[in-house]
Amino acid sequence: MPYTATFTPETLSRADVDATRGALVLEFGTNWCGWCQGAQPHIAAAFAQSGAGITHVKVEDGPRRPLGRSFGVKLWPTLVFLHDGQEVARLVRPQAAQEIAQALRQGSAAHQRRASLAHRGRGLDAVAPLPGQPEESRRLVVETDH
Repeated sequence: MPYTATFTPETLSRADVDATRGALVLEFGTNWCGWCQGAQPHIAAAFAQSGAGITHVKVEDGPRRPLGRSFGVKLWPTLVFLHDGQEVARLVRPQAAQEIAQALRQGSAAHQRRASLAHRGRGLDAVAPLPGQPEESRRLVVETDH
């Protein structure tokens, strides 16, 4: 999904975001925010350069908006980069397309690593108990070729 130009009222819940598979960028802000408007050329350029295949959702934020509060958003725009529902990077009031593109590549790289391991029969979903913890305690086991 390419760059999205307009903020829309919340349509996602935190549970929806946490259950999302693949790379996702949530951009919190408003259409009338001067900081948000100033960042748009940088965000659009970064998505044109590095955002292929990454879903971009602009979330209209404000007081008592649960999704923004669940991510601890305090300033706009805030871009939260996620992979499989887990935050991998965050930018607050980005000033350059390069920093946004770098964060996009981070999210995309996490997606590609997961897909590559799953394709080779090595799932990232394998879990093992944490050392010294009961069996119910789980941690993510990541297998690499190194």
